[in-house]
Amino acid sequence: MRNEYTGELTEQGLAGTWLEQFATWFADAVEAGLTEPNAMLLATADGSGRPSARTVLLKGYDQRGFTFFTNYESRKGRDLAANPRASLVFPWYPLHRQVIVCGTVEKVSREETEEYFAVRPHGAQVGAWASPQSRVIRSRDELRVLVEEAEARGEPGAPPFWGGFRVSPDEVEFWQGRESRLHDRLRYTGDTVERLAP
Repeated sequence: MRNEYTGELTEQGLAGTWLEQFATWFADAVEAGLTEPNAMLLATADGSGRPSARTVLLKGYDQRGFTFFTNYESRKGRDLAANPRASLVFPWYPLHRQVIVCGTVEKVSREETEEYFAVRPHGAQVGAWASPQSRVIRSRDELRVLVEEAEARGEPGAPPFWGGFRVSPDEVEFWQGRESRLHDRLRYTGDTVERLAP
């Protein structure tokens, strides 16, 4: 199973900063009608170096980095507490593009968490209170009961065990598929742009 890629990414066509380049490519992904263009693979490792990965949704980005929200007691939350480094991949396959981010991770402010939580759909707010994310549960019925109990409690605001993380990039690579697997890979590291061999 193999597809031939087409496209081009040159140093001359690259924006001055990773943030400007990401904004351009993200807008392209949205305009192309990709399903959840803000979906990103998040890779973490625990204190012993055991890796894990999952897809999460980007909820904001700026010069400080890329923000997502989760249960701090989830597997990813525990990993990041022990080892606050992560990698992100935006897999925009229909455009023959990827963006790969590596960096350090920190929690966002409580104010930023509460601001985002307030605009989440009601069901997602209740779910954040109800779900013991990444923990073993006996059945779907158990989860339903936890949701009903959380709904009945009507807790205000975001749970104390739930909030945002920001990945502050050390490097951001823009990967453009090319013919014969001779892809273009341009990586921002600080103020430097480097071309990587495919």
